[in-house]
Amino acid sequence: MKSQKVWYITGASSGFGLEITRAALGNGDKVIATVRKDPAKLEKSLDFHPDLLVATMDVTNESEVNDAVKKAIDHFGRIDILVNNAGYGFMGAIEEATNEEVKKQYDTNVFGVLNVIRAALPYMRKKRSGHIINTSSLFAFSARPAWALYGSTKFAIEGISQGLAAELSSFNIKVTAIDPGYLLLNF
Repeated sequence: MKSQKVWYITGASSGFGLEITRAALGNGDKVIATVRKDPAKLEKSLDFHPDLLVATMDVTNESEVNDAVKKAIDHFGRIDILVNNAGYGFMGAIEEATNEEVKKQYDTNVFGVLNVIRAALPYMRKKRSGHIINTSSLFAFSARPAWALYGSTKFAIEGISQGLAAELSSFNIKVTAIDPGYLLLNF
């Protein structure tokens, strides 16, 4: 018999996050799905699934992240698979991007991932098992005009993922960076 996994998925309101949430629930697993706003909308779109817990959280707010992870642990007792999916793509030439725009891109796509990892990892390490999946991008390896800043955040995720995998191998925790390419986010 298949054992039920507990997924923690950031950025679950649309796109990959929503589709991963649907797939995990469809596979008979439990899911903590995080959204920045309107959790009722996600719950309704997933037919108020009994194995779904929706938490409101902005990955750039460390206290919200810690609270949401604790809520997940209190509700399901563990996190088996952490999917760092929350992020966004800022498009613009490097010389035209403001310092504020660049910081916002990094706060979400890099420091937000680190916030979630630091909050969830103690629970996974204590259990001595788990899998962390970080959403990177093909642009981490092949930046395009107007996408260099976004690509640089995803290049950082690649480095973090590689280093984290080495740090966690003795704890039986795997780390994977997924690198989607061009796609239409019209799920």
